[in-house]
Amino acid sequence: MSRSAINLIRVARRGLLHNAAIAQRAPLVPAAVPALRKVNSGPANLYRSVATATASRRKGIQPDSETPEPTEPVQSTYVPKTPAPLEESEYHDIADEYLDVVLSKLEDVAEQRPDVDVEYSSGVLTLTFPPLGTYVINKQPPNKQIWLSSPVSGPKRYDYVIIGDGQNQKEGTGLGDWVYLRDGSTLSGLLMEELNVDVITP
Repeated sequence: MSRSAINLIRVARRGLLHNAAIAQRAPLVPAAVPALRKVNSGPANLYRSVATATASRRKGIQPDSETPEPTEPVQSTYVPKTPAPLEESEYHDIADEYLDVVLSKLEDVAEQRPDVDVEYSSGVLTLTFPPLGTYVINKQPPNKQIWLSSPVSGPKRYDYVIIGDGQNQKEGTGLGDWVYLRDGSTLSGLLMEELNVDVITP
Protein backbone atom coordinates (compact mmCIF):
# COMPACT_ATOMS: atom_id res chain seq x y z
CA MET A 1 0.00 0.00 0.00
CA SER A 2 1.39 3.41 -0.93
CA ARG A 3 2.30 6.08 1.60
CA SER A 4 -0.37 8.50 0.25
CA ALA A 5 -3.07 5.84 0.66
CA ILE A 6 -1.98 5.26 4.28
CA ASN A 7 -2.20 9.00 4.99
CA LEU A 8 -5.65 9.12 3.42
CA ILE A 9 -6.86 6.27 5.69
CA ARG A 10 -5.45 8.08 8.76
CA VAL A 11 -7.29 11.31 7.87
CA ALA A 12 -10.54 9.41 7.30
CA ARG A 13 -10.17 7.60 10.63
CA ARG A 14 -9.62 10.93 12.48
CA GLY A 15 -12.78 12.28 10.89
CA LEU A 16 -14.80 9.26 12.01
CA LEU A 17 -13.47 9.51 15.57
CA HIS A 18 -14.28 13.23 15.66
CA ASN A 19 -17.86 12.63 14.45
CA ALA A 20 -18.31 9.87 17.04
CA ALA A 21 -17.21 12.22 19.82
CA ILE A 22 -19.73 14.83 18.67
CA ALA A 23 -22.46 12.18 18.56
CA GLN A 24 -21.73 11.22 22.17
CA ARG A 25 -22.16 14.85 23.27
CA ALA A 26 -25.35 15.26 21.26
CA PRO A 27 -27.76 14.23 24.07
CA LEU A 28 -26.70 17.37 25.98
CA VAL A 29 -27.99 19.68 23.27
CA PRO A 30 -31.78 18.99 23.51
CA ALA A 31 -31.80 20.01 27.20
CA ALA A 32 -30.74 23.53 26.20
CA VAL A 33 -33.03 23.79 23.17
CA PRO A 34 -36.43 23.92 24.97
CA ALA A 35 -35.39 27.07 26.85
CA LEU A 36 -34.56 28.75 23.58
CA ARG A 37 -37.81 27.56 22.02
CA LYS A 38 -39.80 28.85 24.95
CA VAL A 39 -38.42 32.35 24.55
CA ASN A 40 -38.93 32.34 20.82
CA SER A 41 -42.27 30.51 20.86
CA GLY A 42 -44.32 33.60 20.12
CA PRO A 43 -44.63 37.39 20.27
CA ALA A 44 -46.46 37.27 23.62
CA ASN A 45 -43.58 35.53 25.41
CA LEU A 46 -41.05 37.79 23.75
CA TYR A 47 -43.01 40.90 24.75
CA ARG A 48 -43.36 39.57 28.31
CA SER A 49 -39.62 38.96 28.64
CA VAL A 50 -38.79 42.42 27.28
CA ALA A 51 -41.35 44.08 29.56
CA THR A 52 -40.00 42.20 32.58
CA ALA A 53 -36.43 43.18 31.76
CA THR A 54 -37.46 46.81 31.27
CA ALA A 55 -39.39 46.86 34.54
CA SER A 56 -36.45 45.40 36.45
CA ARG A 57 -34.17 48.05 35.01
CA ARG A 58 -36.48 50.80 36.27
CA LYS A 59 -36.33 49.59 39.85
CA GLY A 60 -34.56 51.77 42.38
CA ILE A 61 -31.15 50.95 43.82
CA GLN A 62 -32.54 48.90 46.72
CA PRO A 63 -34.41 45.65 45.88
CA ASP A 64 -37.48 46.69 47.87
CA SER A 65 -37.57 50.29 46.59
CA GLU A 66 -40.41 51.49 44.39
CA THR A 67 -40.09 52.12 40.71
CA PRO A 68 -39.11 55.78 40.14
CA GLU A 69 -41.21 57.96 37.87
CA PRO A 70 -39.80 58.21 34.36
CA THR A 71 -38.06 61.49 33.66
CA GLU A 72 -39.37 63.77 30.95
CA PRO A 73 -37.09 63.91 27.91
CA VAL A 74 -35.30 67.23 27.54
CA GLN A 75 -36.32 68.85 24.29
CA SER A 76 -34.52 71.77 22.74
CA THR A 77 -36.69 74.63 21.50
CA TYR A 78 -33.92 75.95 19.25
CA VAL A 79 -34.79 75.92 15.57
CA PRO A 80 -31.72 76.23 13.34
CA LYS A 81 -31.67 79.44 11.30
CA THR A 82 -30.06 80.16 7.98
CA PRO A 83 -27.86 83.17 7.26
CA ALA A 84 -29.45 86.03 5.37
CA PRO A 85 -28.33 86.18 1.72
CA LEU A 86 -26.16 89.30 1.74
CA GLU A 87 -24.29 91.00 -1.06
CA GLU A 88 -20.71 91.84 -0.11
CA SER A 89 -21.49 95.55 0.19
CA GLU A 90 -24.52 94.80 2.40
CA TYR A 91 -22.39 92.62 4.64
CA HIS A 92 -19.81 95.38 5.12
CA ASP A 93 -22.51 98.00 5.84
CA ILE A 94 -24.28 95.81 8.42
CA ALA A 95 -21.09 94.51 10.08
CA ASP A 96 -19.48 97.98 10.25
CA GLU A 97 -22.64 99.51 11.72
CA TYR A 98 -22.84 96.77 14.35
CA LEU A 99 -19.16 97.00 15.30
CA ASP A 100 -19.46 100.81 15.55
CA VAL A 101 -22.27 100.37 18.10
CA VAL A 102 -20.23 97.77 20.03
CA LEU A 103 -17.17 100.06 19.98
CA SER A 104 -19.20 103.02 21.23
CA LYS A 105 -20.67 101.00 24.12
CA LEU A 106 -17.28 99.57 25.09
CA GLU A 107 -15.68 103.02 24.99
CA ASP A 108 -18.35 104.16 27.47
CA VAL A 109 -17.28 101.32 29.76
CA ALA A 110 -13.59 102.22 29.30
CA GLU A 111 -14.31 105.81 30.40
CA GLN A 112 -15.72 104.51 33.68
CA ARG A 113 -13.06 101.83 34.18
CA PRO A 114 -9.43 102.82 33.61
CA ASP A 115 -8.35 99.15 33.50
CA VAL A 116 -10.49 98.49 30.39
CA ASP A 117 -8.84 99.14 27.03
CA VAL A 118 -10.54 99.16 23.60
CA GLU A 119 -8.89 99.33 20.18
CA TYR A 120 -10.50 99.13 16.74
CA SER A 121 -8.58 98.97 13.48
CA SER A 122 -9.25 97.46 10.03
CA GLY A 123 -12.33 95.56 11.16
CA VAL A 124 -10.67 94.09 14.26
CA LEU A 125 -11.87 95.13 17.73
CA THR A 126 -9.63 94.22 20.67
CA LEU A 127 -10.97 94.57 24.19
CA THR A 128 -8.91 94.08 27.35
CA PHE A 129 -11.41 93.50 30.13
CA PRO A 130 -9.90 92.54 33.51
CA PRO A 131 -10.24 90.19 35.25
CA LEU A 132 -11.74 88.16 32.37
CA GLY A 133 -9.02 88.76 29.80
CA THR A 134 -8.83 89.86 26.17
CA TYR A 135 -11.69 89.68 23.67
CA VAL A 136 -11.19 89.91 19.91
CA ILE A 137 -14.12 90.63 17.58
CA ASN A 138 -13.38 90.81 13.87
CA LYS A 139 -15.03 90.78 10.48
CA GLN A 140 -14.59 87.79 8.17
CA PRO A 141 -15.67 89.06 4.71
CA PRO A 142 -15.03 85.78 2.80
CA ASN A 143 -17.58 84.01 5.04
CA LYS A 144 -19.73 87.11 5.67
CA GLN A 145 -19.39 86.47 9.39
CA ILE A 146 -18.22 88.15 12.57
CA TRP A 147 -15.79 86.06 14.59
CA LEU A 148 -15.35 86.29 18.33
CA SER A 149 -12.58 85.05 20.58
CA SER A 150 -13.72 85.11 24.21
CA PRO A 151 -11.57 84.21 27.25
CA VAL A 152 -14.76 82.92 28.87
CA SER A 153 -16.65 80.97 26.18
CA GLY A 154 -13.98 80.47 23.52
CA PRO A 155 -14.15 81.09 19.76
CA LYS A 156 -17.46 81.50 17.94
CA ARG A 157 -18.53 82.43 14.42
CA TYR A 158 -21.64 84.55 13.97
CA ASP A 159 -23.79 84.81 10.84
CA TYR A 160 -26.24 87.59 10.12
CA VAL A 161 -29.74 86.13 10.47
CA ILE A 162 -33.14 87.74 10.00
CA ILE A 163 -35.15 86.81 13.10
CA GLY A 164 -38.96 86.78 13.01
CA ASP A 165 -39.29 87.13 9.23
CA GLY A 166 -41.30 83.91 8.95
CA GLN A 167 -44.58 82.87 7.34
CA ASN A 168 -46.70 84.46 10.08
CA GLN A 169 -44.96 87.84 9.91
CA LYS A 170 -45.23 90.53 7.32
CA GLU A 171 -42.38 90.38 4.83
CA GLY A 172 -39.54 92.77 5.64
CA THR A 173 -40.50 93.22 9.31
CA GLY A 174 -37.91 90.79 10.72
CA LEU A 175 -35.00 92.04 12.78
CA GLY A 176 -31.43 91.07 11.98
CA ASP A 177 -28.84 89.92 14.49
CA TRP A 178 -25.51 88.13 14.53
CA VAL A 179 -26.34 84.53 15.48
CA TYR A 180 -24.18 81.54 16.42
CA LEU A 181 -25.92 78.90 14.30
CA ARG A 182 -24.94 75.93 16.49
CA ASP A 183 -27.09 76.98 19.43
CA GLY A 184 -29.03 80.07 18.31
CA SER A 185 -27.29 82.44 20.73
CA THR A 186 -26.49 85.97 19.59
CA LEU A 187 -23.33 88.04 19.81
CA SER A 188 -25.35 90.80 21.50
CA GLY A 189 -26.56 88.29 24.09
CA LEU A 190 -23.03 87.08 24.79
CA LEU A 191 -21.73 90.63 25.30
CA MET A 192 -24.57 91.24 27.75
CA GLU A 193 -24.00 87.96 29.58
CA GLU A 194 -20.22 88.09 29.87
CA LEU A 195 -19.50 91.84 29.96
CA ASN A 196 -22.85 93.31 31.05
CA VAL A 197 -22.71 95.54 27.96
CA ASP A 198 -26.05 96.20 26.24
CA VAL A 199 -25.52 96.83 22.53
CA ILE A 200 -29.20 96.51 21.61
CA THR A 201 -30.67 99.43 23.54
CA PRO A 202 -29.73 102.78 21.90
